[in-house]
Amino acid sequence: MNDTKVLITKEGLEKLKTELEYLKTQKRAEVAEKIRVARGFGDLSENAEYDEAKAEQAKVESRISQIEIQIKNAEIIQDKKNSKTQTVSIGDTVKIHDIKRDKELTLSIVGTVEADLTKNKISNESPVGKALIGRKKNDVVEVVTKIGAIEYKILEIIR
Repeated sequence: MNDTKVLITKEGLEKLKTELEYLKTQKRAEVAEKIRVARGFGDLSENAEYDEAKAEQAKVESRISQIEIQIKNAEIIQDKKNSKTQTVSIGDTVKIHDIKRDKELTLSIVGTVEADLTKNKISNESPVGKALIGRKKNDVVEVVTKIGAIEYKILEIIR
């Protein structure tokens, strides 16, 4: 992932920067304090609190490194509000109809860093994201999943 472009919205990039600042300033200090306190418990070879604090420190440092790489390789998804193209692309919100289940869904297509199904944000690299990219309103797309094929009709492309 070192030189791979990270597609992200301006808002997503700001969230990453905020998280990085929090991890570097507050979380690092919290973990360092846990390590300091745990050292006071004595023998480090049998000190569970120390081991846990060191493991947490490793997770924090790993996440900091990951975010720094993502920010370094960030490519902002351009705002296309005035775009005349009628095809789905990254950054668009798409209203689709699940034909089999007769259910409407509204999904935003974002880069992998911002994907969050709980907020209806899907990755451009996900099966549904890949199927929708480049398609037009009223197109029917088929997405092959582990449980079989699902067909969606594109009802609206929102920029």
